[in-house]
Amino acid sequence: MLNSLITSETRIKLLLRFFLNPKARGYLRQLAKDFNESTNGIRVELNKLQQAGMLQSEQEGRNKVFRANTDHPLFDDIRSIVLKSTGIDKVVSNILQKLGPVQLAFIRGDYATGKDSGLIDLVVVGDTVNREELERVRLKTEQLINRKISVLVLTGSEYETLKESLQKETVLVLLERKS
Repeated sequence: MLNSLITSETRIKLLLRFFLNPKARGYLRQLAKDFNESTNGIRVELNKLQQAGMLQSEQEGRNKVFRANTDHPLFDDIRSIVLKSTGIDKVVSNILQKLGPVQLAFIRGDYATGKDSGLIDLVVVGDTVNREELERVRLKTEQLINRKISVLVLTGSEYETLKESLQKETVLVLLERKS
């Protein structure tokens, strides 16, 4: 969807990286390595996005580190477009709203770090999640967004046991209910 609006594949990758997860940060060589592209092409697009005010940067040692400018007037709109283009908005509306009482839901893996790999790795925490409904809606949503969805369902106690190891990963929280 984004490639019909934006012709630069590099710019699309950067928008996905920084707007899927607004906490994502990156520097030139790291991004070039992650995207398997030349540093020059990445630099040009980073500069354009920074000049437009969509990205901010700061110096950390020898690296200029970039991140999304969450204060930009179009931040929410751009993020919404990015989420819709990857189908994450459908994951939230179709799956999470139909499962029963969910305490926590987050995406980990590639999408949490801003890579559109085609596999959405969803973790759902809830003691009474309707697994049959989950599977039905998961399959329907996969067809709708043309991406695979892997779902790990954990009870509250299972999550507490795995919490420490899961918190070492980059995650994108979709839903969090305080008990």
